[in-house]
Amino acid sequence: MSDIDRRTFLKSACAFSALGAVTMLGGAGPLWAQTLAGQKQPDVMRKVIPSTGEEIPAIGLGSWITFNVGNDPDLRDQCADVMSAFFAAGGRMIDSSPMYGSSQEVIGYGLDKLGARDKVFSTDKIWTSGDGMEQLAETEERWHVKKFDLLQVHNLVGINENLPLLFKLKDEGLLRYVGITTSHGRRTEDVMAVMENERLDFVQVTYNPIDRDVEEYLLPLAYDRGIAVIVNRPFQGGSLLQKLEGEALPEFAAELKAESWAQLILKYLIAHPAVTCPIPATTKPAHAAENMRAASGPLPDDKMREQIAAVIGVLI
Repeated sequence: MSDIDRRTFLKSACAFSALGAVTMLGGAGPLWAQTLAGQKQPDVMRKVIPSTGEEIPAIGLGSWITFNVGNDPDLRDQCADVMSAFFAAGGRMIDSSPMYGSSQEVIGYGLDKLGARDKVFSTDKIWTSGDGMEQLAETEERWHVKKFDLLQVHNLVGINENLPLLFKLKDEGLLRYVGITTSHGRRTEDVMAVMENERLDFVQVTYNPIDRDVEEYLLPLAYDRGIAVIVNRPFQGGSLLQKLEGEALPEFAAELKAESWAQLILKYLIAHPAVTCPIPATTKPAHAAENMRAASGPLPDDKMREQIAAVIGVLI
């Protein structure tokens, strides 16, 4: 498929339901598909991990800044409450990194407190130019996890050493998925070069209705190569929502059953057929539940996605 044809296809496929790339989570399902009280969760949209066909809920949870609370017992419990609300609303993927301060330890604390180790899709990163195995051992200790679902080379640091290490762990059955990350639009060409030459399972990039550069080439490449896409900074680290605070939602938001700007932005993202899972971060349990509700109800088609981007562009 040519670049022009591919981009045209991706735009026309943004409604995505006809592609069968998203399904609904219903029924009893596996253990993680139950609330902590043992009841069924609300139905949420899931997206396919192309390399295996496994499906995961279309909204995840980030931990950058928000979970870096040190040893403060009250703040740790607050983070556990965020995780509890996230799981209860149908979430599964939680993402962290060694560069996020105490976030890894706080996630481990929350998983222990909630008894939720069978509910999480554990996602972390390797971020070192030194001994990658030593850092991974520390990460496992902080999470209290022996086998991660996904590990990623963070911002391509030590890529020549760390990516082969992760592939080796995957080959040995000690890791399920391998990926790479970038943020703030940095090193996009380098990321794409790795995507073109390695059989990655995941790539993580910055994407939102304002930061759209990845739409032109990176997202089509991910789709063509069968690489799942995690979206970081969906709200520009919260600044996008701050700029939109007090602004009325566009009338068409009601058609999507979007009750907030956060939900409208997340629907914009998960409607893209190449996007697998945005990972918004929050300190508030109610916001974690609100974000998950974006993974239900109608999603925008390609025309409405452009309207969302245009409205937000004008307002900010």
